[in-house]
Amino acid sequence: MALGTITKRLGNKIFPTLSSTSRLLHSHATSFGFKHVNEEEKARMVGDVFTSVAANYDTMNDLMSAGLHRLWKERLVSMLNPFPGMKHLDVAGGTGDVAFRILDNINKVKQRGLPDAFKDSLESETQMYVCDINPNMLNVGKQRATEKGYGEDGSLVWVEGNAESLSFQNDSMDGYTIAFGIRNVTHIEKVLSEAHRILKPGGRFLCLELSHVSLPIFKELYDLYSFSVIPRIGEMVAGDRESYQYLVESIRRFPPQEKFASMIADAGFQKVEYENLVGGVVAIHSGLKI
Repeated sequence: MALGTITKRLGNKIFPTLSSTSRLLHSHATSFGFKHVNEEEKARMVGDVFTSVAANYDTMNDLMSAGLHRLWKERLVSMLNPFPGMKHLDVAGGTGDVAFRILDNINKVKQRGLPDAFKDSLESETQMYVCDINPNMLNVGKQRATEKGYGEDGSLVWVEGNAESLSFQNDSMDGYTIAFGIRNVTHIEKVLSEAHRILKPGGRFLCLELSHVSLPIFKELYDLYSFSVIPRIGEMVAGDRESYQYLVESIRRFPPQEKFASMIADAGFQKVEYENLVGGVVAIHSGLKI
């Protein structure tokens, strides 16, 4: 891949659930960026952020990443390896950006020459669920889907819901994705537990998230860009500097790649691994339910 990747495989290693992990989770649960707040305040404040940025969310992603978020999402979907007839849940995916890509990939598979009868059967079974806690983000996604013609066959379902307490049945999904969403939740461990619960045995968990850069010189440049440029872009384009100040602060509060991988393993996932993109600016973590 042109971006360059580093993959670290963690296999079936058992990660200890020590008090340091608990302290990290507690700290995350009571923080809004660099501010310390209680859990109820955090949920409300994060909701306010995404209500504010919903209309400009994808445009801002293009500007902040110079369009690279599109390549990162394509990589996420390629790792999922979607197939016709699958039941998939995309969490914190209100604008539909990841879900549309997954449906596009499924359509490409179907166009490779499946028998018509088999193709029709699979098409009727394919279900793509997009879950988001924020109705404004979902409204943006629904409008985009209508404009682009997604979901006309009934394969696309929009769900307003909380990633920490999903309404789906146990062992009901073939795949689970969450892109740029998990660092905003109040309890990461609850989200991971719910992801494991609703996946079928053999189902895959994939998380794309802004992460931590380790190279010293690159880290300094990245920090300068994050704290000096991104909030200004937010102010100029979206009229909202504070929401994008929270964005860059929330990245620094999110667990480093190895720690997050251990949390995924603690939730019961096997074959946990992660892949750094652009030197760790973003990371894709994955795990299997076995």
